[in-house]
Amino acid sequence: MHLVLGERNYTALNPYLIAEVGVNHEGSLELAKKQIELAAESGAHAVKFQTYKADKIASKEHSRAYWNRTYEPTSSQHELFSKYDAFEPRDYLYLAEVCKHNGVEFLSTPFDEEAAIFLSFQAAVKIASADLTNIPLRRRIAALGKPVLLSTGASTISEVREAITDLKKHGAESLTLLHCVLRYPTEPTNANLGRISVLNREFGDEAAIGYSDHVRMEDGELAQLKVAVELGASVIEKHFTHDKGMGGNDHYHAMDADDLRGFVEYLAKRRILLTRDGSDDIELQAEARQHARRRIFFAQDVPSGSTIRDDMIVALRGDVGLEVSEWDSIVGASLSQPGFLGEPLTHAHLEA
Repeated sequence: MHLVLGERNYTALNPYLIAEVGVNHEGSLELAKKQIELAAESGAHAVKFQTYKADKIASKEHSRAYWNRTYEPTSSQHELFSKYDAFEPRDYLYLAEVCKHNGVEFLSTPFDEEAAIFLSFQAAVKIASADLTNIPLRRRIAALGKPVLLSTGASTISEVREAITDLKKHGAESLTLLHCVLRYPTEPTNANLGRISVLNREFGDEAAIGYSDHVRMEDGELAQLKVAVELGASVIEKHFTHDKGMGGNDHYHAMDADDLRGFVEYLAKRRILLTRDGSDDIELQAEARQHARRRIFFAQDVPSGSTIRDDMIVALRGDVGLEVSEWDSIVGASLSQPGFLGEPLTHAHLEA
């Protein structure tokens, strides 16, 4: 299946590109606006945020960090979320207008039921990996009747299957499963991109398949995103920042405008390379068929009436004479007229 939003059908040839600002705006509307503009200019289809309040997402006393604290030193999830939960509904509505003005779709992942209801104006709704098993939130989102983008990080196939069944039962319009490794950052050796093929094999008849990436970018290297589309991902989601050098949070494993622009350019070249449908393409190569293929020539002078042997003829490139594909029918035939060294063999040389 493919992701269909509005009148557009997204495939691995033309994947839906989500630049996930998340909370890389760090509470600044001006910075969030700038990041939307950069992502739009660089070719994103959507810019995604995260909508939560720390008290509704994590325990104050029991929410230990699960990320690499070399890059993000905060030791508590609640403490980290508290730094970036200042935006109110009016702020997200403003950002949605900024997205609209810049020609990209606004998305924001809801992390509680109240946020899910508020964000029901979105074209689609994202469920984070950590909430794949969150039954009440999952059902609230399904009841919105929107396309659902479901990240599958840290989940088993059976958990994914149960989530699909539950989402469809409670009203989800369509589903896209995003392979994701819930590890910040993800080392390339742990990207496990073969999981895209597994998800497609298991669920490809009932859901589109995509990829949500947490591999740290190295000097514009986009290998993991390229491999994902080669494996059939029709949605690509990647954290986005205006400055990958900023410390903490999600900046360190995000892409920037140059990275996104480079990936969009790669996809455009890839589409050109995959323009043809794999058919015979004979018309395009007709001149080559005529002049580059080998034909049968006489390797020596051969008298009329002779029975043709292999050593009497040779295969050479030429634009006249019988094609070498007729070799087996020529050997053993009789000549009705003589052939001369270097002359192309034609039907006129053969007895009727």
